[in-house]
Amino acid sequence: MKSHSIRLLSGAVMALALVTAAHSQDALPPNAAASVNGYIISNDAVEQGIQAALSQGQKDSPELRKAVLGKMIEISLLSQQADRDGLANSDRANTQLALIRQNYLADLELSTYMSKNPVSDADIQAEYNREIASLGPQGMIVEYKVSDIVVATESDAQAALARIKKGESFDKVAKSISLAPNKVQGGAVGWVQAGETLPQISSVLTTLSKGQVSPAPIQMPQGWYLIKLEDKKSSKPPTYEQAKAVIRNGLMQKKQFEFLSQLRQGANIVVR
Repeated sequence: MKSHSIRLLSGAVMALALVTAAHSQDALPPNAAASVNGYIISNDAVEQGIQAALSQGQKDSPELRKAVLGKMIEISLLSQQADRDGLANSDRANTQLALIRQNYLADLELSTYMSKNPVSDADIQAEYNREIASLGPQGMIVEYKVSDIVVATESDAQAALARIKKGESFDKVAKSISLAPNKVQGGAVGWVQAGETLPQISSVLTTLSKGQVSPAPIQMPQGWYLIKLEDKKSSKPPTYEQAKAVIRNGLMQKKQFEFLSQLRQGANIVVR
């Protein structure tokens, strides 16, 4: 029989599985999936365990459901034994249980906030329209295949540019002097859209022809840059239906970020 790797969400699902009450060992209440030495594992807890497994890419099946319940029974047995061994009130247990509670409440608060402030279809349509309008009159997505060299000073950048102008390849110069991690790939960045880069870069990138290097070093907060346009391509944007899920996810992340920013602004946070 094919085995399933059950990776229950740490903390939240396990805590739900273990919040059980002592009950008659010979009878199960209506919402019980199992009893372990008189402690009940509820159907709701099992269902949350199954949903956690499904969210990690596993397929719903009787085998999966049996495995989830089996894992919860094992957890209940181990937790009961830990209680008997006096581990439940140890400093380590109290710290971990406090973290589990905190993580669960944080997830619950965020999900509650999102249920009260959902991303509507109208929000998604408006964002899609905005993104399409930003493509300009031709309505095409333009992508640029870019390589870069990053150095600490303007003089270093000018020296690198001089080497390239004398015929040395961009990737060879990048491998020898660039401070960026992509130096090992000859400075290759990959395909980007102009809007995904900072204005200092995009304003130069959009003026380059294929194979051309920026005519002067570009000053950035991280140092001085030289960029090379390796290639350029245009493509039609996705339809609304094709883009809907991605836009929804982006808007949800934006809402969550804004909510957390509000909480930060109203909090007294002291960091050592």
